[in-house]
Amino acid sequence: MSTMIFEVFDAFRTAGVPEDKARKAAEALSNETSATKADAVRIERELAILKWMVGFNLAVTMAVLWKVFT
Repeated sequence: MSTMIFEVFDAFRTAGVPEDKARKAAEALSNETSATKADAVRIERELAILKWMVGFNLAVTMAVLWKVFT
């Protein structure tokens, strides 16, 4: 038997969803995969690269503007 999130099941039941459909929906939501630590590390690495790219772009833009207006 699958596990389910009781709060979601209860919310569906309160909204008037039939019990069998509410149970299946709550079970489906509980079976969804969550982000793992490896996913978080990958996102942090990609964010660091993006920060470096934005910083480099800002520095080059400022250098070009400095050269144009001075």
